[in-house]
Amino acid sequence: MERTSEAGPAVAEPVGRGGGCWRIVAGAHESSVPRVRHAVRDLLRGQGLGGARYEDVTDGLLLIVSELVTNAVTHAAALSPQVTTEVLIRGGQVRIAVEDGHPYRPKAVHSDEEQTGGRGLMLVKSIALEAGGACDVERTGDGGKVIWASLPLPRSVEGTVEGSVEGTVDGLADRLVEGLAEGPLPGVGRPGGDRRR
Repeated sequence: MERTSEAGPAVAEPVGRGGGCWRIVAGAHESSVPRVRHAVRDLLRGQGLGGARYEDVTDGLLLIVSELVTNAVTHAAALSPQVTTEVLIRGGQVRIAVEDGHPYRPKAVHSDEEQTGGRGLMLVKSIALEAGGACDVERTGDGGKVIWASLPLPRSVEGTVEGSVEGTVDGLADRLVEGLAEGPLPGVGRPGGDRRR
């Protein structure tokens, strides 16, 4: 059974053995929204996604978490006593998924300007798509739903996703080629037999 409490900070627990995935279980109460958001913020920082370089993606993810957990607490609490948030960092993407036990699958719709609510999922979808990510609503095996959004991580100077093995190898190869374009390494012959001394 997953831990859930009404007081104190929410805790991100690692999921599985492969790493890169964490789960936060909280009660379906209004007080869970800031607790889950803070747990996700701390998790992202702990994974090296803090600071100015990641500010846009982190701000987007925290807004997404707030909206999705608020929706679950507001609309699903009667049928779902707890809300599960999962964070997956893999393949140059960060995926946030919020699961509850309510069967209703909401749709992102434009709402009237005079309405005070109803824009949450549309906002989540807009943030994800603007960043080059994705958003969807899926059924769970037990009849509930999971709403998820993924955002890409910023690319490094070499144009590869920072933190990926491919990015490291490609970046090293690019730097090596750039270095050779500037001339041979000291002690290595130049075309035409000319040598640097």
